[in-house]
Amino acid sequence: MVGTGAPRWRAFAKALGWTLAFFLLGLALTVAFSMAAAALGPGPFRQQLKALGHPSLRSALIQGISQTLGFGLATWVIGFRVLKLTTTDLRWRSLRAGPRFLVPGLLIGIVPALVAVGLGMTLGGARFLPDTGSFGEWAGDVGLTALALAPAALSEELIFRGVPQVALAKVIGRGSALLMIAGLFGAAHLFNPGSTPLAVTNIAIAGIFLGLAFYTPGGIWAAFGAHLGWNAALAAMDAPVSGLPLPIPYINYSPGGPAWLTGGSFGPEGGLIATVALVLALPLLIRWTRREAA
Repeated sequence: MVGTGAPRWRAFAKALGWTLAFFLLGLALTVAFSMAAAALGPGPFRQQLKALGHPSLRSALIQGISQTLGFGLATWVIGFRVLKLTTTDLRWRSLRAGPRFLVPGLLIGIVPALVAVGLGMTLGGARFLPDTGSFGEWAGDVGLTALALAPAALSEELIFRGVPQVALAKVIGRGSALLMIAGLFGAAHLFNPGSTPLAVTNIAIAGIFLGLAFYTPGGIWAAFGAHLGWNAALAAMDAPVSGLPLPIPYINYSPGGPAWLTGGSFGPEGGLIATVALVLALPLLIRWTRREAA
């Protein structure tokens, strides 16, 4: 028994160590890319960013691109070169097959977001108020917002559902690795504006939700789509995304109350309505994961 347990713990410690190395390297590279972007100063790229309107959205785009580049490079160094993981291990599909899984992934994220907001309107008095701007401006801003949020969603999938989840799953199994990484995913949002214990718990549940999407036949594409679908759907309804306000024209979302139910200023993710919406979606994802052999 000891002879079996000791090697397993050594393997776990090794996987944990390389996971930490991955996080540190990715973070350092992200900072480097962010500093490089800041050093560019005003230029054509910065001028075009003004079209995105809200400063939070511009900041999310630059941060998302920096993280994607940083953790993409860290994936190559730690995942491919050191741990000898393959594209199959990391559940990357070909670029040709990717969109086929991205679309259902988007729906996986959009539907629970709609359910959460719908519950907020039914149970918590949340409502949409008229705002300045036209429907056409709303549609244009929704498209730009989704494009700006895409790098952030992709980068977070590389960070959490990429090398760390795969490396740990090889040692402790998919379920344990999924729960462990989901906890880290929730903790990573501790310092978001307006964060609460319930908000962090909900984001950890979202980590389980996205981890299950990762283990569907769509792999990283499905997880990326679900992540982007959830964030973009909330933003399209003018609701804050993980505490980040992304105002859009034409409609104004009023969260109602109490905050523990509707999420208040943190957005639906901060309330019990999100807990219900995400938990209801988990059995459907579990069923989809069973379509692919472990």
